[in-house]
Amino acid sequence: MRNVTDRTKNPFGMEPSCSQFVPGYGDANADFHVIGDHPGVHGGVETQIPFTDVDWAETLQQTLVDAGLLLSTGDEPTMQNTFFSYLHMCVPTEEPTEAQYHDMERFFDAELRAIAAHVLLPVGARATKHVLEQYSAQAWKTEIDMTALHGKEIRGSGFLILPIKDPAEWVDGDAERLRTSIQTLRSTDYRRETDLGRFIAGSDPYFVR
Repeated sequence: MRNVTDRTKNPFGMEPSCSQFVPGYGDANADFHVIGDHPGVHGGVETQIPFTDVDWAETLQQTLVDAGLLLSTGDEPTMQNTFFSYLHMCVPTEEPTEAQYHDMERFFDAELRAIAAHVLLPVGARATKHVLEQYSAQAWKTEIDMTALHGKEIRGSGFLILPIKDPAEWVDGDAERLRTSIQTLRSTDYRRETDLGRFIAGSDPYFVR
């Protein structure tokens, strides 16, 4: 089943109990879900759109354009089969505590499961650690070394996971490495779905992961 909303900004009406927050943004039917930390780290405090309003935003966005996940860059990038969101959408006055991250988890998890993207692209060490722990069986054997994990495909539990090194720490070659990895992934059957429609009444397909 796919979503029916065509709202780009905060398509599921998330309303955390904080004075300012940066909601999810993009295609609610996306196959690719880019996941950041919080607005104080990955931007959007002024624009209210993730991965904007920071020095490196254009570099990350242009790489995603080149890889086929965005159509344009800017404070309101044009998305293509892609969704942006944060683990902690509230704008913090200081680094969030573990309890605050835990409290915001319900919003993030609800949005992630509503979108049901096939590929999760966590940005930075915290997002990568969280995604591996919660949505894969790989956390116990995966060292969170973002230089090594950058653009590396990891099989999750129903998801493919492609970690992204924090763009503030990119060096020469990191943008090209990510672009190539995404393009290679998009050329494959990344959805990994099986049609079980033949086992049920009617002629409609029934795809499962």
